[in-house]
Amino acid sequence: MNPALARLIAAQICLHACMTGIRLAAPLLALKAGFSGLAVGFLLALFALTQVFLALPAGRYADRHGLRKPVTGSVVMAVVGAALAAAFPVYPVLCLSALLTGGATGVAVIALQRHVGRAAEGSTQLKQIFSWLALGPALSNFIGPFSAGLMIDYAGAASGDTSGFRAAFALMAVLPIATWLLVRHVQELPPIHPVAGAAKPRVWDLLADPVLRRLLLVNWFLSSCWDVHTFVVPILGHERGLSASTIGSILGAFAIAAAVVRMAMPLVAERLREWAVITGAMWATALLFGLYPLLTSAATMGVCSIFLGLALGSVQPMIMSTLHQITPEHRHGEALGLRLMSINASSVVMPLLFGVASAAVGVAGLFWVVGALVGGGSRAAWLLKKASFTADKTP
Repeated sequence: MNPALARLIAAQICLHACMTGIRLAAPLLALKAGFSGLAVGFLLALFALTQVFLALPAGRYADRHGLRKPVTGSVVMAVVGAALAAAFPVYPVLCLSALLTGGATGVAVIALQRHVGRAAEGSTQLKQIFSWLALGPALSNFIGPFSAGLMIDYAGAASGDTSGFRAAFALMAVLPIATWLLVRHVQELPPIHPVAGAAKPRVWDLLADPVLRRLLLVNWFLSSCWDVHTFVVPILGHERGLSASTIGSILGAFAIAAAVVRMAMPLVAERLREWAVITGAMWATALLFGLYPLLTSAATMGVCSIFLGLALGSVQPMIMSTLHQITPEHRHGEALGLRLMSINASSVVMPLLFGVASAAVGVAGLFWVVGALVGGGSRAAWLLKKASFTADKTP
């Protein structure tokens, strides 16, 4: 990994950790204040909701202005959102903080992904770079909640009021400043302008490409599987009589496996084919979802969680590499925004559908239905093989 990429990954970690730390602290404060589970669920949904509406405009803005301007705007949004929560730790302000920090993370990640994708040379380097970049969220998902939890427990231990939460929000407000310091001296890549006289680009032009539609569908399938696992495993573990720490360990094993496979992929990137990895991940996920409800012990569930983490963790670098190869270079940001919009729209809506489905067909039935859908949808991933041959032959 070169120093420039390491700096960009660190920048992503700092900004994303701000959001994940607030995503832990804000619901806990809302519960402490006596708000209902419904209110807490609404608060959590707001972290993804802003990204649904900002993703496409953010992608177009990144296509026009490059890296530093979008990231600087994201830093301002995140600092303001966290600082407001620290100054006024009440539910309406926490909702505003969720909107601001969630939106900031989405805008920044699009600009970062576009920049590193353009800097890569060839499909092998694309796979390597996006494997390294995918480590950022895995690390920040630990750093943000862990540091926020420490501040809540220790800064407020003596007083017992909201001082611990204020300290956590204040710490989260500092992290994005590190992002700005890391990015401000990054050299911008030469701008790419559309063909003179060409019609104003529309998102429907991108969606007219059947390969991109197929890729977005596959991405949605696999993103939904990630959400299903996060949503259903606590319920399944509760039915099996497992403790909260054991359930947390099962989910932690999934996250660690996803991070490990992303660390290993750059070493073998030259031998990997995007369509083959994605198709294999879908087949493996369908099989593991079929097995999961049949497992009764924490150990077997943990092993299944590890294999599922390996399968789903391998997908994002392959999706990102394919997306950069099949979309026009001057519209990479817009395509990334379209992908992020679909993922976050799913994250807002799907948990509600999962709740209804699990009540109707049971937890095991939900696993089997989603597994069958993913297995059936693997044909779309297999058809990406043709697109990969076309990309390889493109000069």
